[in-house]
Amino acid sequence: QVQLVESGGGLVQAGGSLRLSCAASGSISSINSMGWYRQAPGKQRELVAAAYSSGRITYADSVKGRFTISRNYTNNTVDLQMTSLKPEDTAVYYCDLNWGRGNIWGQGTQVTVSS
Repeated sequence: QVQLVESGGGLVQAGGSLRLSCAASGSISSINSMGWYRQAPGKQRELVAAAYSSGRITYADSVKGRFTISRNYTNNTVDLQMTSLKPEDTAVYYCDLNWGRGNIWGQGTQVTVSS
């Protein structure tokens, strides 16, 4: 069974930084992408950043220049370095893995940015 384990997150003041990490375990093959989504209260889950096995990386416009995704293709991990955090970045952040059998989600980690 494939599982995603997230770490990081927490409370930070505006302008601060946080790093999220996600590790996949289990028998995995043919990974298409690993990335991060977030969901704020009352809002839909949205893509934050994703790293594709083709080498392509994509970011939401709202985080470009502030967040950096890094993926380790050998260990099946993905990190999200978040800088210059804003109160509007407050959300539950979910790690996502897309592979031949569909999508797998982590349990979510709370990021709260105080003003």
